[in-house]
Amino acid sequence: MGFDIKRFQGDVDEELICPICSGVLEDPLQAPACEHAFCRACITEWISRQPTCPVDRQAVTASQLRPVPRILRNLLSRLCTSCDNAPHGCNAVLKLDSLASHLVDCEYNPKRLMPCEAGCGLVIPKDELAEHNCVRELRVLIASQQGKLTDYQQELTEQRLIINEHKRELALLKEFMRAMRVSNPAMRALADQMEREEVVRWASSLARARVTRWGGMISTPDDVLQVMMIKRSLSESGCPSHIIDDLMENCHERRWPPGLSSLETRQNNRRLYEKYVCKRVPGKQAVLVLQCDNTHVDEHMMVEPGLVMIFAHGIE
Repeated sequence: MGFDIKRFQGDVDEELICPICSGVLEDPLQAPACEHAFCRACITEWISRQPTCPVDRQAVTASQLRPVPRILRNLLSRLCTSCDNAPHGCNAVLKLDSLASHLVDCEYNPKRLMPCEAGCGLVIPKDELAEHNCVRELRVLIASQQGKLTDYQQELTEQRLIINEHKRELALLKEFMRAMRVSNPAMRALADQMEREEVVRWASSLARARVTRWGGMISTPDDVLQVMMIKRSLSESGCPSHIIDDLMENCHERRWPPGLSSLETRQNNRRLYEKYVCKRVPGKQAVLVLQCDNTHVDEHMMVEPGLVMIFAHGIE
């Protein structure tokens, strides 16, 4: 729909009037052959009912409509009009091309967003301030957020079920490949590669750790109180099942490499500790020194698939 002609100052040229709504052209388009101009909304609705020009009935489709010439746009932009909010007290008279920017900041705009000064912090239309009730609106907002939270929780539950199903299928596939690798060398190589890549992916998901006190290392940890807690934490972090038992065996100095096998050798090789790339065991005073992260380390300081070092203190 076009602009009400009564809001404009002075006479408005007939070429600037929409033949459909009889208002001043708003966002105009013109027919390609006859060049009659119409408001975009008016001509779009008209053509949806009958694909002809409303003035001379020539055939025209929506895809054939095109913007009006620049001279017509310039004539429209120079028209002087009152503000849309004149009924609410705005006395501004401005050029038509400035109307949109003026409406955004017009202080008389009843739909202008205003912050509630009563303390709820909501931003609401100006004409709704008088009837605004902070408690009621906050209850509505809380109910809406709770509804969204319930939806998110349901979606999260569904995604977890899907992930668990994928994990189950992956575990079955791994078991099948382990069974096949005995008789099929190609399958054995593929399974070994998949297991290596799984360890690398898991290692990359763990946070880096820095050991500040290597002297706090516990070389003979308690099997129940410490080792089992570490194993549970590794399992929850996604540690591949085919290496977790080996890692737990490597918690104790009896399985450590020659460079760590005794207190004396550990003291002599302490300067080599700085070469280790350590990953944090989630939630524990322990680090992982994995083979895949430490290919640069001397062989006498590393074992497959890696080391688990438990500390009394000194991990960041």
